Order: sequence, then structure tokens, then C-alpha cells
Amino acid sequence: MTSTGFTPGRILRLALLILGSLIFLAPYIFMISTAGKAQDDIFTSALKLIPTHFYYVENIAKALSKVDMGTLLFNGVLVCGLIFFFQVLIAIPCAYAMAKLKFPAARTMMVLIMLGLLIPIHATALPLYVGFNSLSLLNSYTALVAPFSISVFAIFMFLQFFRAMPDDLIHAARLDGMSELGIVARVIVPNAWPAVTAFAIFSVVAHWNDLYWPLIVISKQDYFTPPLGLMYFRAAEAGDDYGALMAATLIITIPLVAAFLLAQKRFVEGITMTGLKG
Repeated sequence: MTSTGFTPGRILRLALLILGSLIFLAPYIFMISTAGKAQDDIFTSALKLIPTHFYYVENIAKALSKVDMGTLLFNGVLVCGLIFFFQVLIAIPCAYAMAKLKFPAARTMMVLIMLGLLIPIHATALPLYVGFNSLSLLNSYTALVAPFSISVFAIFMFLQFFRAMPDDLIHAARLDGMSELGIVARVIVPNAWPAVTAFAIFSVVAHWNDLYWPLIVISKQDYFTPPLGLMYFRAAEAGDDYGALMAATLIITIPLVAAFLLAQKRFVEGITMTGLKG
């Protein structure tokens, strides 16, 4: 009979998991704590996570009054949504073709994708900036979205997922008279939701938190993304008012936390089925 008690090995694993969780959650816990503190509590010599007096309402009200939070959140949702839409729209047909169709350039395309994974956005920032400037597209949603519309990581991730799908399913669709685009739309996409959800977390988190590219191409407040808005709030409005700054940061990060919690099951499913585990 198998023992259901806490063995030394299980206790050690749980202890390591709890320790790792606390390490990763420490910055967020500190942010929540600071968002509810008055200025005197933040700079006191005694480090307390629980505020002496709760100033959440005051700090959040101050953040909302000094930052156009609605515009920041709208821009963040719009930009991340458009990027994710175009990435999936392009990546799924490309990955399907490489995984299930036989053509001479398949191996060359795979090599190019692997090389593309090695090129960071910093290496292409200057030519992209010059191109958008020459087209008068700076300070626009196009400048924020276009450089990320094609994701080699998305193609690689979906490629791994589609390779595991049974070929018989696709052959049956072809026998029913479906075109390749019809197979992608009616067979591949409905079965790819775990991978799409997993990639959505990666994509949204990366571009919601991106400061580097928006800082280069955006100077008008109407197009500020959440990190860029927080940076200018810190420089121009908040100063050393870290309570209000942390309150604004808390508002900005809540959508990401909520999205991950809602998609957690599909995210784990997608990571497992695409073989991207460490």
C-alpha cells in the first residue's frame, strides 16, 4: 500500500517550491505593501510589509488623478491585442506548412527561423527607426505593432505543436475536399487552442512590459503604453512619492495577473504539448 504521508523527499520538494515562490513573489508583495503606505512609512528605518496606516485609497486616487490610466490601459490592450492577432495569423499557416507539407525550402526555412530566434530587437532598432521616420509613422500604433507582427518564436512554438498532431486527421480532411486553408481554419486552429493560449501569455507579457521600443518611437502622450506612461509619471509627477508610483504600477500589472490566472490551465497544457519545458 502506498503511503500518503509527507515523506522527507516530498517535504524537501515542497520547501523548495515554497522558497522559490516567495523569491519570485517578493517584488510583487513589496509593491502591494508600498502602494498602501504613506510617505513616512515607506522611508522608516523599520521594514514592515503591513502598513501602519492604510493609504491605498489615497495613493490610488493620486495615481489616477496624475496619470491618464484609461489611455495607458487602452493603448496597452490595443497594441498587445493587435500584435498577438497578427502574430497568430501569420505563424499558424507558416508552422502548418513546415510541419505537414513537403516542399524543398522547408529545411532552409527552419534554419532561418532558428537564426531569427538569435536576433534581438536591439539589433534591428536603428534601421526600423529610420524606416518609420522616413515614412512619417513615428508616434503611431503602426510603429508600435508592425515590427512585432511576425514572431519567429510563435512559428517555432506552433511548429512543435503541429508536428505532434496526427497526420490521419489532415488526410481525412483532404479526402472530404477541404483546401489547405480550409484545413488550417477548420481543423488546425480549433485543435491548437492550448498552444495559442500558451503563446498569448508569452506575447502579451513581453509587449505589455516592453519599454525599449515605445521609448524610441513614441513621444506623444496619446500613444503612451503602460511602462512608458509610468516612466514619465515617475519623472514628471511622482518624484519620490513611491506610494503613488507603486499604486499606479499595481493598477498596470493587475490585468496581466488576472489574464494569467484565467489562462493558467491552458498555459500549462500548451507548454506541455509543445515540448518547450525546461
